[in-house]
Amino acid sequence: MDFSKTAIYLPVMANTPKPSRRIGLLPLDGFALMSYASLTEPMRAANLLAGRPLYDMIDITTGGKPIHSSGTASVTPRAKVGDALDLDYLFVITGGDPTGFDDARVTNWLSRMARRGARLGGVSGGPVILARAGLMDGRRMTVHWEHATALAEVSPHLAIERTLYVIDRDRVTCAGGTAPMDLMHALITNHHGAPFARSVSDWFMHTEVRPSIGPQRAGLVERLGTTDPALLDAVATMETHIADPVTLKDLAQMAGVSPRHLNRLFQEKLGRSTMGFYRSLRLDTARSLLRNSSLPLTEIALATGFASSSHFSRVYAQHFGQPPSHYR
Repeated sequence: MDFSKTAIYLPVMANTPKPSRRIGLLPLDGFALMSYASLTEPMRAANLLAGRPLYDMIDITTGGKPIHSSGTASVTPRAKVGDALDLDYLFVITGGDPTGFDDARVTNWLSRMARRGARLGGVSGGPVILARAGLMDGRRMTVHWEHATALAEVSPHLAIERTLYVIDRDRVTCAGGTAPMDLMHALITNHHGAPFARSVSDWFMHTEVRPSIGPQRAGLVERLGTTDPALLDAVATMETHIADPVTLKDLAQMAGVSPRHLNRLFQEKLGRSTMGFYRSLRLDTARSLLRNSSLPLTEIALATGFASSSHFSRVYAQHFGQPPSHYR
C-alpha cells in the first residue's frame, strides 16, 4: 500500500506548502532508544501522512562514527558537532549518567547553535547536558526522574519540574521514555494544527495524549496498592523530605493519626514499620544517585538524609548487602 497517496483532508494538506522544519538530533553514545524513537517517529509519521517532508531530521555525531544506543540499535549520522547547521530545533538525547559527560567542544557548539537561533531541547538525560552547559539558567525545565535529584543537588538554582515536558520559549525539555510522544503531539499541534496532530497520534494508537504537567511516575495508589488516605499522606510527605527526614511524630501529625495507628497501617498494608519504609525509600534514592550521577558519596549521603558518609555506607551495606562503593 502506498501511504503517500492516502487521502487525509486536513489543514496541513490544504495550505500552501511551507519549508520543512530542520530538526537536529544529537544522540550521545548509550542513548535510550525508546526516548529517541518516541521523539523521531511522530515526525516520520507526520511526513508520511502529509505526503511531503514537514520535518527534516538530521542525526549528528560527536566523532564522525555511528552512535550506539543502550540496546542493539545504532544511528548513522548525517552531520557532526561543529558543523554550521541551519536548524529550527536541536535535541540532545542521552541516558546512563549524563552528569559524567564532559566535552567542552559539544557544549560550546550547543551555545553557538543557540545564538544562531536554534531552539535547544533535551530528552531523558539530555536536559542535564544543557543545564551543565549553563543553557537552562532562567528557564523552567524537566528531566527524567532518575536524574532530577542529582541535578537539583549540584544546581539548586534551576527551576526543575517533575513533569513530562516543559516548553519555555526557546528551550524544550522532556523526561524521556514515552513522554516525547506527548511532547511531539504538542509541537505538531503548534506547527500544523490539532486535527493533524491527532491523526499522527492515532497512527501510533497514542489515543490518550497526556498534558505537559502529567506525572512522570505512577501515582501512590498504584505503586503502594492501597487507598488509605493516612498512609498515602505519610508516604507523600516522605517523598518530599528525603534530604531532611521528619520524625514519626511529625509524619503521624501530617497524616492526621497517632504514631501508633500509623505504624499499624504500615505493618498491615506494606509489611514494615513506618520508619523502616522511610529508610528504604531514602536508600533507594541513594542507589539511584549512585547509578545515575557522579556525585561524591558524601554529597549523596547528605542528599538522602544521612549525617555522614560513614553512617550512610554502613546502613547502605546492611540494607543492600553491598557497600555503596560497589557502584563506583
